[in-house]
Amino acid sequence: MTRFTSLLHHVRHVAGLLLALGVDVVRFLRLCLRPSTALAAEHLFLRKQLALYQKRHVKPRRATAAARLALVWLGRWFDWRCALAMGQPATLLHWHRQGFRLFWRWTSRPGPPPIPADLQALIRRRARENPLWGEERIANDLLLKLGLRVSPRTSRKYLP
Repeated sequence: MTRFTSLLHHVRHVAGLLLALGVDVVRFLRLCLRPSTALAAEHLFLRKQLALYQKRHVKPRRATAAARLALVWLGRWFDWRCALAMGQPATLLHWHRQGFRLFWRWTSRPGPPPIPADLQALIRRRARENPLWGEERIANDLLLKLGLRVSPRTSRKYLP
């Protein structure tokens, strides 16, 4: 149950992040209708920082993941170092590196890629037709009869 609630929490967090980013993208596209894209990006960049200051009147609140991502993305459109009003340039660079690390971790998940769907269906069918066979026997059967090399652990993963 805790795994489900944790998953639900992560889904809710990602949905909120995507919604906030969507709003920023719509604002940015609306500002792009103005003549200079760099000027529009700088304007939104400054607005984002100002919103962080206005929330607590003096001290800026912690930037959300969506705000960090938006600031990093907008920083690619113009020279952001002269427009940075909150924190130091090292902070924005840290956020950029942190986002890249998260992206790299997401794209390089461990483990082999999943086997094709037709081979998964074949393993399930063999297991249904021969209920006394284990994963090792199914893997050997696929190798001998069809020439498909499948690990017993892989066949166990797709057993019903």
